[in-house]
Amino acid sequence: MSPSTIPALDASTLDPAFEARALNTIRMLAVDAIEAANSGHPGLPMGMAGATSALWTRHMRFSPSNPGWSNRDRFVLSAGHGSMLLYAMLHLTGYDLPLDELKNFRQWGSRTPGHPEYGHTPGVETTTGPLGQGFANGVGLAIAEGWLAARYNRPEFPVVDHYTYGIVSDGDLMEGVAQEAASLAGHLRLGKLIYLYDDNRVTIDGYTDLAFTEDQYKRFEAYGWHVQVVDGMDTDAVSAAIDAAQGDPRPSLIGCKTIIGYGNPQLQGKPKAHSDAFGPAGVEATKRNLEWPQQPTFFVPEDVAAFYRQAVARGAAQEKSDAALFDAYSVAYPELAGELSRSLAGELPAGWEDAIQSFPAPGSQASRNASGAALNDLAQVLPNLIGGSADLAPSNKTIINGSGDVKPGDFSGRNFRFGVREHGMGGILNGMALHGGVIPYGGTFLAFSDYMRPSIRLAALMGIRVIYIFTHDSVGVGEDGPTHQPVEQVAALRAIPNLCVIRPADANETVEAWRQAIRNSDRPTALILTRQNLATVERNSWGVGKASGVRRGGYILWANSAEPKIVLVASGSEVEIVLAAGEALGKEGRKVQVVSLPSWDLFAAQDASYRAQVLPPHLPKVALEAGITMGWERWVGNDPSKGIVIGIDRFGASAPYKRIYQEFGLTAEAVVEAAQKLLTDTRGEGMRGE
Repeated sequence: MSPSTIPALDASTLDPAFEARALNTIRMLAVDAIEAANSGHPGLPMGMAGATSALWTRHMRFSPSNPGWSNRDRFVLSAGHGSMLLYAMLHLTGYDLPLDELKNFRQWGSRTPGHPEYGHTPGVETTTGPLGQGFANGVGLAIAEGWLAARYNRPEFPVVDHYTYGIVSDGDLMEGVAQEAASLAGHLRLGKLIYLYDDNRVTIDGYTDLAFTEDQYKRFEAYGWHVQVVDGMDTDAVSAAIDAAQGDPRPSLIGCKTIIGYGNPQLQGKPKAHSDAFGPAGVEATKRNLEWPQQPTFFVPEDVAAFYRQAVARGAAQEKSDAALFDAYSVAYPELAGELSRSLAGELPAGWEDAIQSFPAPGSQASRNASGAALNDLAQVLPNLIGGSADLAPSNKTIINGSGDVKPGDFSGRNFRFGVREHGMGGILNGMALHGGVIPYGGTFLAFSDYMRPSIRLAALMGIRVIYIFTHDSVGVGEDGPTHQPVEQVAALRAIPNLCVIRPADANETVEAWRQAIRNSDRPTALILTRQNLATVERNSWGVGKASGVRRGGYILWANSAEPKIVLVASGSEVEIVLAAGEALGKEGRKVQVVSLPSWDLFAAQDASYRAQVLPPHLPKVALEAGITMGWERWVGNDPSKGIVIGIDRFGASAPYKRIYQEFGLTAEAVVEAAQKLLTDTRGEGMRGE
């Protein structure tokens, strides 16, 4: 077919025979890739090929030659098990995803992993797989677009103007994280969020009526969404529904009634089509049924390839037009244009680190209060620092003073009211970070981090800058009791690779923790903060380390000798306890080194010589933390005659926090006693002077 006879990419209708071949190209790329891997999920790509093609060819703005074009429409495959649908579209429309990558689907080193992974495959906007996460990410993407548009767009200059589209499945709509995000999206009236719902009535276990029988469309109407239901196998019907969705101020759910595994005469419409490779006989039967050549595999007709590859030129033209608009905007509004460009590039303004106040000593305040002050200082110099709390803003200290709330019809504020939706908040924050242009943060009590752990894990997996403000960090919560007193949560967060966990010991360590969180552009950060007041360490005397040591994860806070005989180490609120113990031991003539270890992962990244200086391997050590002891053996060793960990390997209790600390042995006296035991065991003698 000559270029002059290639159907236009944005045609409202196509020749039925040509369209059938185009859609079957998508389907059979998925079938062949899954068969070659003997692993994958063919059902969704077969059923949703038509709806997806209609979206990508008739509505979406994207530039395959520049996947990072900031004003592109975003596409989220929340039903990530159908990844071959996305990979087929990326290949066909001209992204840097050669056919050989499809042939290596799910293989070591390929760019076509089993579920889409952000940063791994060009054109993939977010890592999906755990159902519901992509749904929530899309809400965050739309929120970021809305916030940037409200801040930077001016009459005649819609420099931030794009949609977020996605494909969601029955499984996505069952997951709680999606429901939390859907509720907030409806409240905020995110009119540029449009989801195609693959309503095929099948999950892995069987037909959906096994467990999913409510009217999900009425549920979304109750959330405040615009809802339509169409024949998902009819591309014109899907396209018309997208047009209608674009004209509605509410977020949209388009129910696409599809046939899972379409084309396989034995399996289409059946649960077995969901996640089983068809097998040689099934592939042969499917190709025969769809009038597709048996060989070669991974066959792409030339005219079909030419049709989809028009996306390259179209995207480049759209991007060029967008750049011209931004150039004119830069002349009319140079300051706004500069700020937006820096934000989208992830750049930080010069001198931002100096904007945060330090705190004088002596003094005393909860690290959550110091965090709130640091947040507001940073907000003055980082205009794209935005976020909120899961209905705990007064307790988490997450309000940016003097800035309004983000609310329906008005995104000019910087404070988000996420409601009691911790998991939804986590997924939304990820979407906001993935969009670019904003630095998102979200707060809740540390005990409730368990609600959002899957989202935190995915943020770490993607390597995106999200800041979590977790307050009420230990049994120091006190009277609220064990339901609200985290004991295992810090250890659980430390177990997540690429998550920077920082538990600061006083107000000035909290300042440094915030600086580090902003620096962490390639990973999320969890700030672990107290409800109870902490003494501000006096750092103007000999032997007291600077709070800037936080950036190295651990440092010598205090020492009374250049040749210590024992090391006391803690994080967070327990640092002041080991410091008191160190001073008490010093009065007895002991040579002591007290270490603050706010961030294990930052400390582990230091060179061996620095770590040995802070925690000398040959010296006995006592560690203290108001949480489970698991993991501390990494720093104090496994030999109980050389290292003792004092912690809480049980749940807490309801009482004033000082009584709890006393009852659980989280005291300076307990640390002194443990140190005395180690020194006695090490020297083989009693507590005589050194």
